[in-house]
Amino acid sequence: MSRKTAREVAMKLAFARLFGGEDTYEAVLDKSGITETLTAEDIDFSNAVLSGIEAHRDEIDPLIDDLAIGWSIDRMPRVDLSILRVAIYEMVYRRDIPCSVSINEAVELAKRFGGERSSAYVNGMLGTLAKRLESEGGEKA
Repeated sequence: MSRKTAREVAMKLAFARLFGGEDTYEAVLDKSGITETLTAEDIDFSNAVLSGIEAHRDEIDPLIDDLAIGWSIDRMPRVDLSILRVAIYEMVYRRDIPCSVSINEAVELAKRFGGERSSAYVNGMLGTLAKRLESEGGEKA
């Protein structure tokens, strides 16, 4: 499997956890129609993303609030919130993933799972964050 699919699984698990669900990888794969099996590396990546989101939620969510001009997390579609949490975690805390990759993957997830305007909204928010990170001296963007 690819990191792209592992990222999708991580997003879906993050989404399930918003509603108190503790879906397993197998349940997410079954519900998603993903027929590939997760490799140990994919599971490690998904786990790192999920635990990273949990460990840094107190920093990630205020960033989302700040970037979401005219919206609050409470009003944001939960799919979009899950996608943003994954991407922002990667952009801020994973030095091994270029910001452009995180943004592209988030936009693709938003196109597949979000609303009509989700991809543009996610792209705008993450593009703004990438510019901020670059101006603050981060070499990732």
